[in-house]
Amino acid sequence: MSRVPSTTPPEGASIPPRHPKAPEIGAKIPSHFGHCFGCGDLHPTGLHLIAHAGAGQDLTAVFTVTENHQGAPGLAHGGLLSLAFDEALGKLMWLIRSPAVTARLETDFMLPVPIGSQLHISAEITGQVNRKVYTSAVGRLNSPDGPIAVKASALFVIVPMKHFMENAPKEYMEYVTKHPEILAFVDPDFEINP
Repeated sequence: MSRVPSTTPPEGASIPPRHPKAPEIGAKIPSHFGHCFGCGDLHPTGLHLIAHAGAGQDLTAVFTVTENHQGAPGLAHGGLLSLAFDEALGKLMWLIRSPAVTARLETDFMLPVPIGSQLHISAEITGQVNRKVYTSAVGRLNSPDGPIAVKASALFVIVPMKHFMENAPKEYMEYVTKHPEILAFVDPDFEINP
């Protein structure tokens, strides 16, 4: 049986430096794909999660729970809330400009999240060891200071950009060529910090 990777950074993990070309403090972090269910503006029923870069290795994000996001009647689906955290935590990679994939995501549900409410997510990088990037986040109901409804932590693994480029559909490649803010991140010759 293989060992389950932890989302807690090990002793000796360091906080990676913010990349000089990371989004500026307070800037909206772009969507990597317009039709992404998590952050895409073009997905008709998606989360439309919007994230803004923080001052360090952190960000804030928000999304409004709609009727399209229900699990139990009137409440957000737990898997969909996990998706929101995967999206917010993944956007932290823009701050270190390292393409990565989710290796593990742990989500704890503290309070129900009703439709019509907003979930305010605060996320941060908690450490890095080689290609492993550790992250955590909390989600608060209806305001940045509201009650904590969801907590999450994740482990991301940095991969070469070709991992995404070789598997991207033609529509995605067309999309990124029309959006230079994405091309700045989606660069096949992108420097990967090992």
